[in-house]
Amino acid sequence: MLLVPDTDVLNRLKDVVGPAGVLEAPDDTAPFLVEWRDKYQGATPMVLRPSSTQEVSELLALCHTHRIGVVPQGGNTGLVGGQIPDRTGSQLVLSFSRMRTVRSIDPDNDTLTAEAGVTVSEAQTKAAAHDRLFALSLASEGTAQIGGVLATNAGGTNVLRYGNARDQILGLEVVLPDGRILNDLTALRKNNTGYDLKHLFAGSEGTLGVITAAVWRLFPAPQGRATALVAVPNPEAAVRLLAHTKRHAGEQVSAFELMPRFGVELVLRHHEGTTDPLAQAYPWYVLLELTAAVDRPLEADLEALLAGALESGDALDAAIAQNARQQTELWRLRENLSEAQKPEGGSIKHDVSVPISHVPAFLAEADAAVAKAVPGIRPCAFGHLGDGNIHYNLTEPEGADTAAFLDRWEAVNEIVHDLVHRFAGSISAEHGLGQMKRDEIRRYKDPVALEVMRSLKAALDPHGIMNPGKVL
Repeated sequence: MLLVPDTDVLNRLKDVVGPAGVLEAPDDTAPFLVEWRDKYQGATPMVLRPSSTQEVSELLALCHTHRIGVVPQGGNTGLVGGQIPDRTGSQLVLSFSRMRTVRSIDPDNDTLTAEAGVTVSEAQTKAAAHDRLFALSLASEGTAQIGGVLATNAGGTNVLRYGNARDQILGLEVVLPDGRILNDLTALRKNNTGYDLKHLFAGSEGTLGVITAAVWRLFPAPQGRATALVAVPNPEAAVRLLAHTKRHAGEQVSAFELMPRFGVELVLRHHEGTTDPLAQAYPWYVLLELTAAVDRPLEADLEALLAGALESGDALDAAIAQNARQQTELWRLRENLSEAQKPEGGSIKHDVSVPISHVPAFLAEADAAVAKAVPGIRPCAFGHLGDGNIHYNLTEPEGADTAAFLDRWEAVNEIVHDLVHRFAGSISAEHGLGQMKRDEIRRYKDPVALEVMRSLKAALDPHGIMNPGKVL
């Protein structure tokens, strides 16, 4: 049973991090207590901001001894409430905003070692200075911190080529719930000496321990890049185009993003400076990108493979970026899709994945099912078709009462997630379970797998102090 921290314990925690590491005033703690969709709000007696792994160790040791709940938080970009404390005001928020050091870069070994509070964009910049690529890329990369994206095993737009966050690390430094420091910051690609513990903590959403640093794999910085927005008649054609693209471009395919016309229209409507790259509207689009480590023009390769797709009818039209500015403009259509839905009212969101071959059938059945349940609902399904991850977002009907629409969240979730399960998919592709899907996952996940997860949690965190109420 977790306890409410008393004044003596709070003072001892403050002594660990010093005045610069404590936020207590309501105006100062407020940004840490709500996520950007305003769906989850919490309370806390204080936000602790350690500046070192040793300070994290001392904080957790105290919390372990006194049975105090701790909620680790990175850049607060999560979408399932995993980073928000509950409303009791008894849980402490552990922020990594002061642990911002890139400890080392080894270009010859293609590795970067950084602390948890380094943002994704900062890691990208550090790697680029050494002519290397930090491959993780997502819309929130300017704010998202690498500790948080590892704890949630974030994906992003480059999974097709480089894998999820856990696929891009070689080692971790983790503070366990009792304060012990697990030093597994190996930079080795071959290390067959027992259990691979880094994969236990990547994706655990802060429920087993706190990631304080990581060794990331780097890649040669792309010297060639070609980007196109391709109009397709339907998702079936998009899947065929993906296979066609991989046959002709192989590992050069770094992104393959599916977008509906409705989503593109929202971006054009609500984001100033965006333009429609094609002369007419089409029902679906694919944002396709090729990259290569060698300095060679890829536009010719892109034109050749698109010529075949246009001839077969799987592509209806295409706009190929002619320079970096045009590439950025095309990516703005994709990267602003989530934000562009907010001005349209309520949105019931789903982060799901199904086998790529099942995406078209899933979309067709899901659209029909939600339209029957909520007449006039406006589906906005988009995302990483290259790895089967679809953000199946549903915008409220025009003129609807937003509160009444959002009250249907759980009922609509069940419709969509039952379909996902029937198509052998996952109800959380890259956002995690947090508190949003904590209870729902029991409907779909193998009960033995859940029991193993509970056993691991009990072994590492017997008092349940780490991110209580999340995942399990």
